[in-house]
Parts: sequence; C-alpha cells; structure tokens
Amino acid sequence: MRSLHCASALILSLATLGASAQTVRVEKNMSLELANKIAAATVAACSADKFNVTATVVDRAGGVRTVLRADNAGPHTLAASQAKAFTSASGKNTTAAMWEGVQKNPASANVAMIPGYLLLGGGVPVKVGDEVIGAVGVGGAPGGHLDEKCALAGIASVQDMLK
Repeated sequence: MRSLHCASALILSLATLGASAQTVRVEKNMSLELANKIAAATVAACSADKFNVTATVVDRAGGVRTVLRADNAGPHTLAASQAKAFTSASGKNTTAAMWEGVQKNPASANVAMIPGYLLLGGGVPVKVGDEVIGAVGVGGAPGGHLDEKCALAGIASVQDMLK
C-alpha cells in the first residue's frame, strides 16, 4: 500500500511539474544597448538625407526603451515616433503594411481607433528570427516611406546582434 502511495505521489508531482513548465515562458526582448544603437543609426540615416527626425525604440510590450530627437526635429515628432513604434510592436508588422490592410479591408478600419495607435508609415518591428522583440518608430521625414527607410537602416545596422 505504501508503495502505491509513493508511486501516486511521484506521478502527481511529475504531472504538476510538466504543467508548471508550460506556464512559464521565455521571451527575447529589447535591451537598452540594442535600443540605443538602433535609435542612433536611425537618426543618423535620416540626418544623412537632411531629415530632422525623432526615433523611438520600444520593447516587445510597446514600452519605450529609448528616444533620440535630432536637432531641429519638430515637437510633433516625439509623439508620432512613439505611436508608430508602439503600433508596430503591438501589430507585429510595419505601420505602412497595417495601413494598407485597413484600406483593403474596411471592416478593420476601427484598428486605427485603438488608443496609442498611429497608422502612418515609419514604424518597423525589430525581429530575432520570426519573434518580434520590439520596434522602432520614426517621425519627421517628409513622408512615412522615408521614415520607414530610416528605420530599416537603423535595424540593418544591428543585424549581427539580432541572432
């Protein structure tokens, strides 16, 4: 009888251990060092094209990790870059692609009403493999496609760190 109780206890503890392992997740996230490098390279890319922008880098949950604002960047670029970064991290897509999706599917138009979302080009997710670990948002270039170009340059500058 005692061996039956011990075996039952062992099986129960192993089952509990297996269930516990499934409830704990391990996720990659944006480090401050990585965020700073992406922001600096993004602003530098836009500055090379004579665009005064702000770059905001957020972590996987949309929390701000770093913000860099170029000299003479307009005050609106702070909020725009943060909203674009948040939107991209949340939607796990570029803000330009999300906007195109809304235009093609009017039933999804209310996504633009989500607090903090901004569906203008310039938000780009940062990925390790297929996992989104954050995003960069850019505001201030004369067009969302140019904001996105700078964001992509910033991410490309740290590609060796995204492995």
